Amino acid sequence: MLCPIWIYCLLSSLMCMWLLSNAQSDSGKPVIQLRLAGGKRKHYEGRVEVFYNGEWGTVCDDDFSIYAAHVVCRELGFLDAESWLPSAKYGRGEGRIWLDNVHCSGSEKSLAHCPSNGFGVSDCKHSEDVGVVCSKKRIPGFKFIRNQLSSDEGVPVQVEDVRIRATYSHRKRIPITEGFLEVKDGGKWRQICNVDWNEMNSRVICGMYGFPGEKRFNVRPYKFLAKRRKKNFWGFSVNCTGNEADLAECKVGREIELKGNRTCEQGMPVVVSCVPGRAFAPSVSIGYRKAYRVEQPLVRLRGGALIGEGRVEVLRNGEWGTVCDDDWNLKAATVVCRELGFGSAKEAFTGARMGQGIGPVVMNEVECSGFEKSLTECRFNSEALGCSHEEDAAVKCNIPAMGFNKRLRLSGGRNPYEGRVEVLTERNGSLAWGSVCSDSWGTMEAMVVCRQLGLGFASHAFQETWYWQGDASAEAVVMSGVRCSGTELTLDQCLHHGKHIQCPKGGGRFAAGASCTLTAPDLVLSSQVVEQTTYLEDRPMYALQCAHEEHCLSSSAEQADSTSYRRLLRFSSQIHNNGQSDFRPRAAHHSWVWHECHRHYHSMEVFTHYDLMNLNGTKVAEGHKASFCLEDTHCDEGIQKRYECANFGAQGITVGCWDTYRHDIDCQWVDITDVKPGDYIFQIVINPNYEVAESDYANNIMKCRARYDGHRIWMYNCVIGGTRSSDTEEPFPGLMTNQLSHR
Repeated sequence: MLCPIWIYCLLSSLMCMWLLSNAQSDSGKPVIQLRLAGGKRKHYEGRVEVFYNGEWGTVCDDDFSIYAAHVVCRELGFLDAESWLPSAKYGRGEGRIWLDNVHCSGSEKSLAHCPSNGFGVSDCKHSEDVGVVCSKKRIPGFKFIRNQLSSDEGVPVQVEDVRIRATYSHRKRIPITEGFLEVKDGGKWRQICNVDWNEMNSRVICGMYGFPGEKRFNVRPYKFLAKRRKKNFWGFSVNCTGNEADLAECKVGREIELKGNRTCEQGMPVVVSCVPGRAFAPSVSIGYRKAYRVEQPLVRLRGGALIGEGRVEVLRNGEWGTVCDDDWNLKAATVVCRELGFGSAKEAFTGARMGQGIGPVVMNEVECSGFEKSLTECRFNSEALGCSHEEDAAVKCNIPAMGFNKRLRLSGGRNPYEGRVEVLTERNGSLAWGSVCSDSWGTMEAMVVCRQLGLGFASHAFQETWYWQGDASAEAVVMSGVRCSGTELTLDQCLHHGKHIQCPKGGGRFAAGASCTLTAPDLVLSSQVVEQTTYLEDRPMYALQCAHEEHCLSSSAEQADSTSYRRLLRFSSQIHNNGQSDFRPRAAHHSWVWHECHRHYHSMEVFTHYDLMNLNGTKVAEGHKASFCLEDTHCDEGIQKRYECANFGAQGITVGCWDTYRHDIDCQWVDITDVKPGDYIFQIVINPNYEVAESDYANNIMKCRARYDGHRIWMYNCVIGGTRSSDTEEPFPGLMTNQLSHR
């Protein structure tokens, strides 16, 4: 029997009235729900969308403020807002623009309580949709509203916190890789029923905790333990695709009926077991395994301040190159992170955020599914050309909680980024803080300290720390003879004397110290310029008086007649700063050295080494250990010069600029008067004593093949350190480690 049409109209009217009445709170204010939407975003940021009157819509950016952003973020369960973004930065929304000209004081409990034009009253377009970035921290005890589970795209998982709760022997392991999965909701920790749980869900959990993958586990002990434990289940299942960087990006699944102990009667609480990367293999709580060195990876990170971040570089045809940031996203970044033994990617950076690389740009428009074993398996456009190193892609990965920063501290400094280095060691059966001997302490050791503390690069290493009042109970030296290569994750992994302390000066005022910075310069030589400008010049001694005074000639020049000639291997050097901060000399103006002959100040006594070596690595001639006057000779387009030597000006090299020392400048040579004809290796090293911190020291060395026939010289195959695979790069002394001088 068919119903008359007026009955349908009546039912529709009643439904509308019911929706309207349910959209009002007791106080008469509209009840809304918010969500964050948009592409290429993290779970705590996005376009603000409002659910009102049964329909999702957006908010216009007119009159929006940080106070309104605070209200939005708190309504979503975050502590507060960090910023807000106008003009549809997270993409244009669809449907109604529910709110316009929103004025919030910041104390409102809901965006609906802020004065506005009224719901649906707007003259905006979706190009004006507003977005917010919230604090990552959740409000303790926050009650999340989950009344839109029927939405087509699903509702994201909203909980205060997530943890892997270790049991049995796993509690003593670092990092924690296995245990019951628990979520904090409404201020209480709850388990998740494993009936609908799958490998994709576990993959997401492992990734967010810094592990590249999940693995099988022995379920029997967990079943036994689950029977004995009091159960407190979360009321929903979880649906993840496996590509999410955080559980908060997964969708809420079906609702699970909560009936006391009968809840999840067909299953048990979820258990997650993860595989750690080789560098983070589980260990006993005291002490860590030695740093793991990969034989020859296909992908690496360079220029990052912290563990698990950096510019992405790919090995192709024996040469390292970079990746263009066109279409670069979190999926591709996560493939890189997991390939290198980290978890999922926190960030996919564009625009050379981790400094510019050198060599070719080997991949462009990279497209990954997220499940590839290596970035080299992802699709990319091999025909797309034109990318410069200003578009180099970079990543920041989730890493395991190793507790590295709890075993080391900087004490007595003016801020958290500096101070005396103090380590936590076992003495007489208990843990106690002590200082580090400063003998042989240098930039490489300070670099490891800063990285271990999560403070970035070392800006300075100190062998005297009397001006910092450290902890008086930690003055005893507990570590000595520390020597680091720079690749270690902790100071413990560096070479040191162990339990047998040898420190003639002792601790106290001579204890080791460090200061840290989140950005650093990166100097790189132009190999092409050296190849193109090399030549020989025979110059009379009487024209070399100034250079002789500055020790720019070989030792045999001491007995040379003023009418004799010296044979000079001359070349130009062009030194680029590809890093994230300016290269500045460590010495202050007052300690610079005036050179009368050349009529300018030298800000660094040792800035470069020029050496000619035979094929077995033995030096046959060396240039002046040059003290340079640092300045910006040229800069990339749009970058202003900042440093100039003239008139006692500030010295340094700006990011994006380069300092050129022309071949016709005094001391820009190697004196090869006493060298016999033959095949040689020519080597240049910048900043050889690590006097100034850099993000990458490997590219400070350049070596070339040289053939000298007694009359002419050929310079060819110039290679920057670290740009070739270990299979093709010849291991000459000092090339890989830059250890050319004693510190």
